[in-house]
Amino acid sequence: MKAIQFKEYGGPSVLEKVDVERPELDEGEVLLKVQAIGVNYADTARREGAYVVPTPLPFIPGAEVAGIVEEVGEGVSRVSKGDRVVTLIGSGGYAEYVKAKESTLIPIPNEVTDETAVALPLQGLTAYHILTTMGRLEKGETVLVHAAAGGVGSLAVQLAKLFGAGNVIATASSEEKLELARDLGADHAINYTSPNWREEVMEATGGKGVDVALEMAGGDIFHETVKCMRAFGRVVVYGVASGEPAQMYPSGLMNRNLSVIGFFLPQIMKKPVLFEKSLNHLLKMIKSGELQLTVGGVFDLEEAAHVHEVMQARKTKGKLVLKP
Repeated sequence: MKAIQFKEYGGPSVLEKVDVERPELDEGEVLLKVQAIGVNYADTARREGAYVVPTPLPFIPGAEVAGIVEEVGEGVSRVSKGDRVVTLIGSGGYAEYVKAKESTLIPIPNEVTDETAVALPLQGLTAYHILTTMGRLEKGETVLVHAAAGGVGSLAVQLAKLFGAGNVIATASSEEKLELARDLGADHAINYTSPNWREEVMEATGGKGVDVALEMAGGDIFHETVKCMRAFGRVVVYGVASGEPAQMYPSGLMNRNLSVIGFFLPQIMKKPVLFEKSLNHLLKMIKSGELQLTVGGVFDLEEAAHVHEVMQARKTKGKLVLKP
């Protein structure tokens, strides 16, 4: 089968098309014929050797996959050949076929396309759990969503409103992206490239500050975000897209009883009671029309390097999808 692999860490150019053997199934696993692959910042971090956990070489990136069950292994009983499912795997998604544990498979409703469904396992679950499980969002609270036109951000803006936030403040880098955030329900939209963006956030809260902030940039954005928080505020960190880790002095959190919370989705995946319930909830909201997904582009698998390049240049919005 064809796949996209890298044998060394580096820029998008290290991604190359290769021919590899189809995965062999172990007990409780299924083989999926891949229909859609979600592209995420985790993939670029893997490629750069900067991911949260080590990335062995050679490596086939890709964690979000929608596909059709091609073959079932021993002990599999919940799905059959031909079923449409979506799943989150550790790696190997940039390929024509992948294997996955039966326990991680979620059926795709007929009304939901593969391109839509594939946005949910990583970015959908991330947005869901950084707001609820980690951010502990309560009704009426104020939420700050950075990169609000991106895959996670565009979902987080909507989910924050659906979960009862009283004021959703979105940031993005262009007027086009800010307009998208407004269309998705943001109460305020602020360009974070402005030197006064923090003051604008505070103004949008009437000077009170933010209760929950979703932070994935790192560097100065993190430090300025902490300054935006009101007493008992929670900053949930789920990435370092700028590549600039922030240095933090915990004692600086004390005077406002602030919390800085790390989020890593694979820990959620270790708790089926968390991920199964939330993913099914997301799919139901998509089916009902409550939650809108923005697909920023669908590309051939062989265009993976180009997709990585434009995504890291922040030239895209919404979910980016590859198709074999």
